[in-house]
Amino acid sequence: MTLNLAPASLKDRVVLITGASSGFGEATAELFAQAGARLALSARRGDRLDALAARLSALGSEVLVLPADLADIGAAQAIVHDTEAHFGRLDILVNNAGVMYLEPIDSADMARWQHMIQLNLLGLIASCQAALPGMRARKDGHIFNMASTAGRQANPNGGGYSASKWGVVGFSESLRREAYKDNIRVTVIEPGVAQTELRDHIAHAPTQTALNSWADSMRQLQSADIARAIVFCAGQPAHVNINEILMRPTDQER
Repeated sequence: MTLNLAPASLKDRVVLITGASSGFGEATAELFAQAGARLALSARRGDRLDALAARLSALGSEVLVLPADLADIGAAQAIVHDTEAHFGRLDILVNNAGVMYLEPIDSADMARWQHMIQLNLLGLIASCQAALPGMRARKDGHIFNMASTAGRQANPNGGGYSASKWGVVGFSESLRREAYKDNIRVTVIEPGVAQTELRDHIAHAPTQTALNSWADSMRQLQSADIARAIVFCAGQPAHVNINEILMRPTDQER
């Protein structure tokens, strides 16, 4: 028997990526473009999306730019509908948009935490909800939801962030069990310490300093590492659903 180990073709697959203006989202867009996918890119920073779209279009990719505040439920649903209207369908949804506000629970800024949970969890749920009807009708689809090791291990000063990421993990498993009969795959990506803008969001100076010091002590994950994991999962045969990828730097103990 001859084994076919080549990944499934991603050429002309329609991929919507949130949080695409930097970090994991930007790297994932670049890798899907290299694989021949058609892309819809969403984030708040439209100027960065335009620059990325111009770069990918120059390489021959078809790109739709959808600036949006994905903490807004209506906007998180609208980008799905806009993608379907433009391309005729949505094959792969990558819910990557998120923030990380770390601070002690007793002094936490509830407005900040509300925004974080709205973006990290409720906006993600809204995009999944909007994508389901079309994927069910076509009996085809793949949804990626970005969680974190913080969705498995809670740490001091990370209560709100862990709550949002624990929620992503639990929601994604429920989604998988509701959608699998329609050939819809669901994958949760759970990165550990990574070199991104996320730590810039931390307003509590002692926590930011300690986390940066810890991160600097190791060889951190890079955005391209997460992008490769996502595209690897997307390239599996239709009967294979990699449910979770938990990935840490080799140097990260917890």
